[in-house]
Amino acid sequence: MPRFLTEPPHRHGTAATTAVVLVNLGTPDAPDAPSLKRYLRQFLSDPRVVEIPKPIWWLILNGIILNIRPKKSAAKYASVWMPEGSPLRVHTERQAKLLAGYIGERGHHLTVTWAMRYGSPSIPDVLSRLKAGGATRILLVPMYPQYSASTTATVVDEACQWLTQIRNQPELRFIRNFHDDAGYIGALEQSVRKHWQASGQLSADARLIISFHGLPKRSLDLGDPYYCECQKTGRLLAERLQLQPEQYKVCFQSRFGKAEWLQPYTAPTLQALGKEGVRRVDIICPGFTADCLETLEEIAQEGRDDFLAAGGKEYHYIPALNENNDWLHALTRLVEQHLGGWPSKAEIDPKAQELTASLAVKHGAHS
Repeated sequence: MPRFLTEPPHRHGTAATTAVVLVNLGTPDAPDAPSLKRYLRQFLSDPRVVEIPKPIWWLILNGIILNIRPKKSAAKYASVWMPEGSPLRVHTERQAKLLAGYIGERGHHLTVTWAMRYGSPSIPDVLSRLKAGGATRILLVPMYPQYSASTTATVVDEACQWLTQIRNQPELRFIRNFHDDAGYIGALEQSVRKHWQASGQLSADARLIISFHGLPKRSLDLGDPYYCECQKTGRLLAERLQLQPEQYKVCFQSRFGKAEWLQPYTAPTLQALGKEGVRRVDIICPGFTADCLETLEEIAQEGRDDFLAAGGKEYHYIPALNENNDWLHALTRLVEQHLGGWPSKAEIDPKAQELTASLAVKHGAHS
């Protein structure tokens, strides 16, 4: 087997371009058990996602989880599936198209596309396609505002693994996080305020829940900054909204397994608020820049049921930023900052052009 992937055809003087790739977590190809099984096998086999000794985890994953969970997860995906496909895929693709337009309006000439860490289109496939198209500078934007080894770092791993197979490597850059970026926080603020304009401000018996995806507590103990970055995002958003400490709460959702995860947990918090007489809950998930299963099914549906069953009266899920105009402007500025020093339009080296012309003349003389 060759050590390196086959290089695309190359001619001296070929335009060198800059590309931007939005990378999200991933999604099954369809809301059915076979698709979920393929997706979950890839996702849950990543050692950064599940830090359990490989032989033990292989038995659990292949002997139990992949025989039980795909069918249950498929039903949940089916409840939120859009006509165009998975919500995460649809919104990520739309964000990439809109970003290309926004950044083009600011005078940049870039290739903007998207990839999924798990599922398709994969990071290696997208990077290979960009390279074949002449991209020599590629900025990858993991769409996780808060850094974690189990999310952002897996994107870096996959892209760098692809680099090891490339003879003529392009330059790669990564955005590590943007949990406290002023534009991102501002977009979240405006999203909440627009919701309040339609549904009314928070009263004394109402709360804003700021819910992030959970991680095992062990990750925090081992030095993962995710918990701290979530707390900062929550605090900055609450400050922008001028909320008092008792008016909001930062929680963590999507717990899996029996180990202790980051707390407080979202579902028990919603149940407790309902029992305590809190009439209304508004809930937002800042860690998700695009709506997906975890927001549309777990929070918008299951969370509502938990709160209302516990005695709550009014429940509102505030959608993810998706194609929000404020967010796309913030993302455009974020990309611009991380392109610093990179040309934003195709360039052809004049000397390379001369060499190409010279070679063409010599070739013609001997033909």
